[in-house]
Amino acid sequence: MGLLEMVFSLKKTHFNNIEEYLVTQEIINKISDVKTPQGIIGVCRMKEDQVVKGNVLLLDRLQDPGNMGTLLRSAVAFGFENIVVDQSVDVYNPKVIRATQGAIFKVNMIEDDILKFINQHKHIQFLATDLSSVVHLEDIKVNHGDIGVILGNEGNGVRQEIIQASNLIFKLKMHNMESLNAGVAGSIIMYYLGGSR
Repeated sequence: MGLLEMVFSLKKTHFNNIEEYLVTQEIINKISDVKTPQGIIGVCRMKEDQVVKGNVLLLDRLQDPGNMGTLLRSAVAFGFENIVVDQSVDVYNPKVIRATQGAIFKVNMIEDDILKFINQHKHIQFLATDLSSVVHLEDIKVNHGDIGVILGNEGNGVRQEIIQASNLIFKLKMHNMESLNAGVAGSIIMYYLGGSR
């Protein structure tokens, strides 16, 4: 059986080998956290950490559920199979789960200290974002090997000790703006470094 354990729904569904319970609208309303639920609620197991293979997105103290959901969707789309979260919004927050549009089931979620993760994965080239860098995203040439992109807190960026432990720091080239929303910036970076190579 996959991650989906059971389903509560208003009408019969067609999930194979999944426990299913037909319930009333009143019950759906009670167990849902949205005002207008869609009439079906799934109960899933939390995915256990797997072996790290491929590109990694590392999130340092990211706080906004919408940004987290956007980044997980982009990670799946652009080849970042592993997500490391450190002191960030709960990845199982209902807003995060809805914002991922199912992407949360397609990545290897790892809750860990980023510095410890860097030290344990020396084969990965770690690239951290920092507004003080003179290196721009398009200056980076990564042709082979696994990479780890480190994004920081929406207001404070990546912690200095993580920047110092990274192989390279860079920033996005922008006109008339100092920074972008974390979800947008991270998506551009993952497209350029993962999806386009």
